[in-house]
Amino acid sequence: MGRVQMGFVKTQEEIDHYFSLGVRQFPDSEMLGMMYQTDPEAIKRLLPPPLEPAAEPWALTYFCQFKDTNLGPGYRETALFIRCQYKGEVGNYCLSMPLDGHDDRVFNGREIYGFPKKTASITLKRDGKIAEGWVERRGVKFAHVKAELMTKMDQPPLKTGPSFLFKFLPRADLKPGFAGKVELVRQRTEIAYKCFEMGSGSIEFQDSPFDPWSEVPCKSVIGCYYFTGDTTMLPGDVVGEADPDAFLPYSFSRTDWGYEK
Repeated sequence: MGRVQMGFVKTQEEIDHYFSLGVRQFPDSEMLGMMYQTDPEAIKRLLPPPLEPAAEPWALTYFCQFKDTNLGPGYRETALFIRCQYKGEVGNYCLSMPLDGHDDRVFNGREIYGFPKKTASITLKRDGKIAEGWVERRGVKFAHVKAELMTKMDQPPLKTGPSFLFKFLPRADLKPGFAGKVELVRQRTEIAYKCFEMGSGSIEFQDSPFDPWSEVPCKSVIGCYYFTGDTTMLPGDVVGEADPDAFLPYSFSRTDWGYEK
């Protein structure tokens, strides 16, 4: 846990302490995840250039309980990714990342890395072999995963690759565009697994204008997994830029923008 900071203007000691936390650590994290095949045309439509579709039309979602972090209190999180590639490297583009917890955890993921975080109500629970998770915002339970776990393994059978994200700021004068470059960020996460299980499951979507996860339909489930372990988020790398005009239609995933009422 970090030390308490007291003032608007930080001391050099506080600054040095903050930047000494070069990685984000989540001990004893707990996650239910699902990988599924989706519509290739949906991936093609939802990927911002310069990202391109990968060979596999896959989507990935998870529900996670971070019990503690090296920055502050733990929280719950869910996310939706679609398979992509950039300059031949296969990874996953994060479409959405709702979070249930302190607002400073939103800052850590969104402003630093570019994860499209918004606050939500998230549930993760397990009873024997059955695990399930769901997420709600604005009165809609827009995603619900239920899994039956059957096989224990030492490691996952597939490495999913890095996350690809976009980091940007809107203009202050509210004209279309951005205050500076739209950076393409590559970020990797490492997990020291304590228990890893796989099984079958299902996912249900409800349409929501604020969180349109139903735009990434499930054609077939590849597999469900559940693990406990120590998770480490590594620093991100800026690996490219997006054309601002081309990226603008994709840039509203972090807000409910015109529908706040």
